[in-house]
Amino acid sequence: MEAVHQLVELGKTYTVEEAVEILKKAPAPKFDETVEIAMSFDIDPKQSDQAVRGTVLLPHGTGKRIKLLVFAKGEAERQAKEAGADFVGAEELLPKIEGGWTDFDAVIATPDLMREVGKLGRVLGPRGLMPSPKAGTVTMDVTRAIRELKQGKVEFKMDKQADIHLGVGKRSFPAESLVANIRTLLEAVWRAKPAAAKGRYLKSVCVSTSMGPGLRLNPAEGRTE
Repeated sequence: MEAVHQLVELGKTYTVEEAVEILKKAPAPKFDETVEIAMSFDIDPKQSDQAVRGTVLLPHGTGKRIKLLVFAKGEAERQAKEAGADFVGAEELLPKIEGGWTDFDAVIATPDLMREVGKLGRVLGPRGLMPSPKAGTVTMDVTRAIRELKQGKVEFKMDKQADIHLGVGKRSFPAESLVANIRTLLEAVWRAKPAAAKGRYLKSVCVSTSMGPGLRLNPAEGRTE
């Protein structure tokens, strides 16, 4: 790994383009690494009016094939199957999930079934899989929701440590695609700045690959205000 560290200047803050160039030059393992971004915020995560949350459609997707579970009945169920959902059903799925089955990456539900889906909060909540109107995953337009998720729509949400961690593509992506994805995410995060947030807001941003070095970006990259 010495070659990796020779590429990185200690304490330097990089532009998105510079960081991606270094990540692409670093020695590659035998698998296609995920390019990850870690953001730390200078706000109080305990204050509900300072929560940072939103969704964004990454222009080049995440590179990950996601398994979709859709809770729907009738016409919406038919539409979900036609749109390519991996699992579709209603109340009959509840016992299976309550028993620990979570072999899926995202969940969509029609509003009429949210009373039942809400009972799965203990299982889905901690895994970040609970559908929500804000994320666009509680909807009657299941076709659109499925299409957006498969194209690269991701949800970002600040955790209890005031951090956000998210995959923004694969190392095999062209450099310009990774740059576009990272910039699109940063712009969305700046647009999601709560009105109650004061001071620096976005304290630090670091981009890395699964096995590669972490590179600090200028937190103002993508700032829209």
